[in-house]
Amino acid sequence: MTDDRKNSIGFVETRTIRVVEADAPLQLQCGKRLGPIDVAYETCGKRTPEGDNVVLICHALSGNAHVAGYHGPDDRKPGWWDMMVGPGKAIDTDKYFVICSNVLGGISGTTGPSSINPATGRRYGLDFPIITIADMVKVQKLLLDKLGVRQLLTAVGGSMGGMQVLQWAIAYPDFVKSAMVVASTTRLSAQAIAFDAVGRNAILADGYFNHGQYHDQDHGPDRGLAIARMIGHITYLSEESMRDKFGRNLRSSDRYGYDFNSEFSVETYLDYQGQTFVERFDANCYLYITKAMDYFDLERQYGSVAEALAGTKARFLVASFTSDWLFTAAQAEEIVDALVTGGKDVSYCSIHSPYGHDAFLLEPKTLGAVLSGFLDGTYAKLHPVERENSRPQPPPTVFHFRRIDQARRARVDYELIDSLIEPASRVLDVGCGDGELLAKLIRDKNIRGEGIELDQELVVRSIQRGLSVIHRDIERGLHQYAADSFDYAILSQTLQTVKDPEKVFRELLRVANRVIISFPNFAHWACRLQLLWQGRAPRTRQLPFRWYDSPNIHCLSLKDFDRFCEESGARVEKRIPLGKSRLTPVRFMPNLFAAQAVYVTSRNGGRAPSCIPAASKSRL
Repeated sequence: MTDDRKNSIGFVETRTIRVVEADAPLQLQCGKRLGPIDVAYETCGKRTPEGDNVVLICHALSGNAHVAGYHGPDDRKPGWWDMMVGPGKAIDTDKYFVICSNVLGGISGTTGPSSINPATGRRYGLDFPIITIADMVKVQKLLLDKLGVRQLLTAVGGSMGGMQVLQWAIAYPDFVKSAMVVASTTRLSAQAIAFDAVGRNAILADGYFNHGQYHDQDHGPDRGLAIARMIGHITYLSEESMRDKFGRNLRSSDRYGYDFNSEFSVETYLDYQGQTFVERFDANCYLYITKAMDYFDLERQYGSVAEALAGTKARFLVASFTSDWLFTAAQAEEIVDALVTGGKDVSYCSIHSPYGHDAFLLEPKTLGAVLSGFLDGTYAKLHPVERENSRPQPPPTVFHFRRIDQARRARVDYELIDSLIEPASRVLDVGCGDGELLAKLIRDKNIRGEGIELDQELVVRSIQRGLSVIHRDIERGLHQYAADSFDYAILSQTLQTVKDPEKVFRELLRVANRVIISFPNFAHWACRLQLLWQGRAPRTRQLPFRWYDSPNIHCLSLKDFDRFCEESGARVEKRIPLGKSRLTPVRFMPNLFAAQAVYVTSRNGGRAPSCIPAASKSRL
């Protein structure tokens, strides 16, 4: 038995169930009715007696219900997301009960254009009504009703699957506890619609299409469907991955053939993709499913993405990939911003990957860590006592942090900041690192915490802690947050690393009632001595970096920050100078003897710092 089969869920069976009867047809979004409707689905894992561990996986354009495992001993290829679903995997079937169904309009057992039309006794072909993503989700809900599912712990899907997940969260807000949207969008771009249109035209122009009634012919529109797949597959890859995989290599010769046969490796690869797609997919289904994707537009339907998501109650995870030019990171961030604007619980990770849109099928390590962390965190929020006492936590994914990150986050100010936060507060931790401080505040003070972090590995670690963290550069602003969204904003050991500290500070003062800032004191006596006697950039416990690998791009002292607050119109409520490793405030000549400082600031400045004696305001 191969390692892949050892790590698989084993053998699974595709079942089919009728969810709509002929005498009670389903009302579709296009205005027509459809019935009967059968749905093909597969399940794996075991449902808890409470039914609170159900995970619905929504597949993409070319997927089906066979998400993981094998259909039998002779099955050579596992389900399309086998790397993510199974015992000990990201979606752990030892913990969760997984359902995946073939979408309405699909080829793999669910009613679609290749099904028999009971009114004619022939396949529907183009007589099948136009369907939408909303129709697909409505049929999935009917399936879950038939299976006795009363709630979803999560709905998860990539690409078109992510569209379904968004629709689930909107249409059934009380049913879906969390939603994981991967490499998806609220609406296709004009470019994506154009690619779909070219693919459909290739099928419609094929001489064997015969108005969609080709199943009884010796030949179907295979060439048109293959071309459609080639076009689509190009959009799933990135220029980088195509360059690295194929370059300009010739397939079987070192010389040009000077004809129109496929010669380049990339040509023969696309030929193969087109041929294998024809063997498992249906041309009519391709027409209907791509049209459903084209019609999906939350902004058009609801007025804005924020309005579309305003009524959702799910906890959200949004993930994108840096090289995905079909469903871009900017489109993912539009979802995130709309959720933040609505005050929703959302995490976001933009995963670095060279694989383009297909990365959600090819990045099991990083994406898997994000999905499993979010899913386990969601279950823990719903069952804190059970999770703590009876469900063993999986070992966290280990990342090897750069020394610069480890040093930057080796600090003694967490305990002090913890003491400054009132219980049950709303807290935004900017530059939250691996989430250690947020997790401590949630545990000690029962706060409602959110984080923002730029480093991908640290974002993943934070999500694995069950935290809500957004992967973003704070210098892009906090426009998505309304004024006074938080009681506290924390900027711990980060102010000196940003290019525009004034902009960041101003934004934090807008969104939070109080801003807690800590930073290393560059005027500490050890720094001064090293500059004086050694004539080079200082290195200390708080500043362990060399001049060329330091994240610190601004050198400030306590006196500098006092002046900065005064010029910014900020009020300094507390000023706490600290030594190298102790939490005891430095009271004598703090600008000289404090290694770092913690400030509590707020808007509407006026009075002088309140927590240090006047004698401490030394010129040093």
